[in-house]
Amino acid sequence: MLHFFNSLSGQDEKFESLEAGIVRMYVCGDTVYDFCHVGHARSKVAFDIVRRYLQYSGYKVTFVRNITDIDDNIIKRAAQNNESVLSLTSRFTAFMHEDYDRLNILRPDFEPRATEHVPSIIELTRRLIDKGYAYVATDGDVMYSVSKFEKYGKLSGKLLHDLRAGARVAVDEAKRDPLDFVLWKRAKPGEPSWPSPWGEGRPGWHIECSAMTYDILGTRFDIHGGGADLKFPHHENEIAQSCAATDDTFAKYWMHNGFVNVDNEKMSKSLNNFFRIRDVLDSGHVRDPEVLRFFLASSHYRGPINYSLVQIEQADLALTRLYLALRGLEPAKQWRPSEMTQRFEAAMDDDFNTPEALAVLQSLATEINRARNEKNPELAAQLAGELKGLADVLGVLQLQPQVFLQKSAGKAADSAAPQLADAAIEDLIAQRAAARKAKDFKESDRIRDVLAAAGVVLEDKPDRTTQWRRSISN
Repeated sequence: MLHFFNSLSGQDEKFESLEAGIVRMYVCGDTVYDFCHVGHARSKVAFDIVRRYLQYSGYKVTFVRNITDIDDNIIKRAAQNNESVLSLTSRFTAFMHEDYDRLNILRPDFEPRATEHVPSIIELTRRLIDKGYAYVATDGDVMYSVSKFEKYGKLSGKLLHDLRAGARVAVDEAKRDPLDFVLWKRAKPGEPSWPSPWGEGRPGWHIECSAMTYDILGTRFDIHGGGADLKFPHHENEIAQSCAATDDTFAKYWMHNGFVNVDNEKMSKSLNNFFRIRDVLDSGHVRDPEVLRFFLASSHYRGPINYSLVQIEQADLALTRLYLALRGLEPAKQWRPSEMTQRFEAAMDDDFNTPEALAVLQSLATEINRARNEKNPELAAQLAGELKGLADVLGVLQLQPQVFLQKSAGKAADSAAPQLADAAIEDLIAQRAAARKAKDFKESDRIRDVLAAAGVVLEDKPDRTTQWRRSISN
């Protein structure tokens, strides 16, 4: 029985969907004015796996992930680039799709953009004003009155008097309370804007998600996800405005993923310690995008994960071992679940414990190698099918083994080892075969040493080289 940590209650809870066999799920997406970094990938991979496991478990999942395509950062960047907001956001949305596709992150069923839901945002804002939860400030912005919502802080555990004590004095004289937040921003000259009952303006950040969930999933849905940094104030504010506007309960379960750290500090643009996904994938340190995905899945989604080249190399080695187990086998398409499948499901049912699930995959690899050594090809094929089937739930082992194994492996930036193209490797192997046939073992050993220095591992039989692969280290 699936159970996971509900951030709203602060407890581990059994999952029971609002409607039998159906899950409606919303995950906060990106603000598209720059390239996505590894911290973004961590969240998207985590919830992609949640979605995949729910589908594996038999649920029909409606998965929504939004795009914020209007905010202060977007407007500022567009002005700096001397381009339109639409041009900027369209370009970086395309880059985002490229990055996530490379990581085998499934596209959402719905990918709403804030600018497409302005009428709903205006309607929700009007409703909140009519019900006394919002007001038009002296500067023309429409503000949400936090003190009007009695349950404010129920997600984050924060108390209003503590928040006020820590608030800056006279931050904004237009607000009635320093904790109040903007629902509708009055337009400044030259900014994109839409007509509203309160004048030309644009949406505030928090109200966007409330409007999009309302339009697509209704006033009540199963799971709301996002990074831990969104719990307060973004998700807290979503709850306040959504529940006040609709008199409904909004999301039943809340899930938050942990940070990616660099030197024990959160990876973020504000700290300038972030690594862009495409830079990592194209740096030469990563054999294939699957390695980065495997690395991100190797820690529990709720905990922190430390990014380093050493960790990436360890992920490569672990993934390589799985591919080596599959090499030369035709996995059974109709495989019989073993107790390994039970262990895998038990791990995933336990708060989506991907580290333990990956450990089960490693155990399956061991069993495949044992069946191979015992000359039991039928069992090896069955286990290979099981390994592939379970790996699909985590979004890995999607390549042909030899394709993965012959890709260039990640290496230290200062490595002086030669990098050989596939054709050059094949040519050297042919030369070595000729030398062995001529019993020129000195030349054969020399060529093997050249290949080894280039990180190429040969697998020989008495009469020939049967396979080759690239090693992660020299």
